[in-house]
Amino acid sequence: TSKQAELMEVLKKEVRAMLIAAKEGLTPAQLEEQYMAMVCKPLPLRDLGFQSTLELVTHMPEVVRVFSFRNGTFILKAIADDTTKGIARLVANQKGRSRPKAWKRTAAKANAASPFTNSKNPQRFPLNAGTPVLPATLKAKLQDLLSSSPLLLKDFDQAFLRHFGWTFQYRQYGFSSMLEALRSVSDIIAVEQTKAGSLLVLRKYLANEIEQEEMLKASAAEMSALEPVCETDSFHQAAQLVKWEPVETQAVDLGDHLKQVMYDKTSECHIPLIPLQPQDFQQFLPNKSTLSPEIPPDAVQDRNLCSLPPLKRRCLVGVVVEFVVSPSQFYIHICSRETSYKLQDLMFEMRHLYSHKLVSDKYVMPESAVRPGQLCCVAVSKWWYRVVIHRVVSDQEVEVFYADYGHLQIVQKSWLRFLKWHYLKLPAQAIPCSLAWVKPVEGSWSPAATLLFKNLCRFKELVGIVDDYVDGVLHLFLCDTSTKEDVYFHSVLRDMGYADVCGENIPSQEFKELNPSALYVQPSGKQENAELVERDFCLPQESVDADSETAASKLNGAELSDQ
Repeated sequence: TSKQAELMEVLKKEVRAMLIAAKEGLTPAQLEEQYMAMVCKPLPLRDLGFQSTLELVTHMPEVVRVFSFRNGTFILKAIADDTTKGIARLVANQKGRSRPKAWKRTAAKANAASPFTNSKNPQRFPLNAGTPVLPATLKAKLQDLLSSSPLLLKDFDQAFLRHFGWTFQYRQYGFSSMLEALRSVSDIIAVEQTKAGSLLVLRKYLANEIEQEEMLKASAAEMSALEPVCETDSFHQAAQLVKWEPVETQAVDLGDHLKQVMYDKTSECHIPLIPLQPQDFQQFLPNKSTLSPEIPPDAVQDRNLCSLPPLKRRCLVGVVVEFVVSPSQFYIHICSRETSYKLQDLMFEMRHLYSHKLVSDKYVMPESAVRPGQLCCVAVSKWWYRVVIHRVVSDQEVEVFYADYGHLQIVQKSWLRFLKWHYLKLPAQAIPCSLAWVKPVEGSWSPAATLLFKNLCRFKELVGIVDDYVDGVLHLFLCDTSTKEDVYFHSVLRDMGYADVCGENIPSQEFKELNPSALYVQPSGKQENAELVERDFCLPQESVDADSETAASKLNGAELSDQ
């Protein structure tokens, strides 16, 4: 039928985009996983009359090349068309990954000359390279797993599954092997060679900190009031009951194109959300006999988080894209040793504090405090996150905005707690962004365009070139430097026919409709209690020479289109 033919054409475009981004190709199962992660629905096999993914791709001979191996494995690779040959060539020329820490590479980039200083076209600036990175939340999980004892590499998969209830999919983060993924966090994990094989050991300095923390917990346990919220075994039993699947919630007044995903591998940003049933969380509910009717004096009530200091125009920064709605609406984290460790330390400190029942009960929020705009924290899978209540959904549920990650999600009211005043210091880490100098060719971004953009961003450190702020939203160019030739995302979207390069920054329509950061996060320096903001907190930025102003004035849309 005509509908099937139309669906098939759209699907071909999406499949080609996913396979082109995968240098080594994908198995049929991996293609299914990536499609589900990107589009939030399974491949439409039945709608097109197919029984399997392999059968589907064999009916796309102009899009997919199928390679079979003796062990029965099939690898799918893209066949580039005229519009994607250049992109396919860049992916094929991708360099081998290097091992330096992300913050060192970022610092090296920041110390280089600004692209605006020596070139009329910022897109021609040669940048050196990024590697895949693991999200801070996942690094914290690895620390948690190894805090009790070292693990042999061969036992890691099963141990991770038993501990968290889901498998560690290293390929989803851009790594070719488990060992490569673990070596990328060499600052916290050491790999030692033993007769039994590779042994994963937590770095001694961190192990000592955890040992001290356990001693504090042991001392606290002597006090009858200080009992952990839940036992480890019971948590694992609850985790085993979890059925992992995408769960969608509708953002208010935004239409179908802004559905938020509770568990999204593309944004592992990756917050490890476990949709436990209400009965599984009874152990987290406060004991009414221990509740204090008074709100603690250090509980945040009428304050907001402040934003990070604005980045200077034309500076270079290492970034990781945490959450994507479209090329005109996404959130980033700045990659630096300072910012990464501060957020990670905050999460560990919050978990340590709120894990005690007396403390947890003390900061329970009364119904009168559960209102839109209230800054608080939420417990998800043993970790605590800073959130702002966006709306009250029902007597049991609220929709919250994750100030450090950028997305909205519906959670149980019983998971909320007052945020301690101390945790107000660190600025909100999620920066709202739009891709600079582009606009969609069709008036709004198509699902295929957003899918391609997600594929370009996923699980890598990128280089951001700051252009300007429009209505509080950062407009920047994004560049993947892990290939022999730098790949600029606006150029890829243009070459694929999804975007027009307009040479100016058009205000994001999506952020006009809803920008939670603008609603709930105060601009840097305007926080009422400014003394809370640490004075030494700043981002590494490229200082720009005075003559760069002259170079910037020569930029125009025609020159950019030549890229």
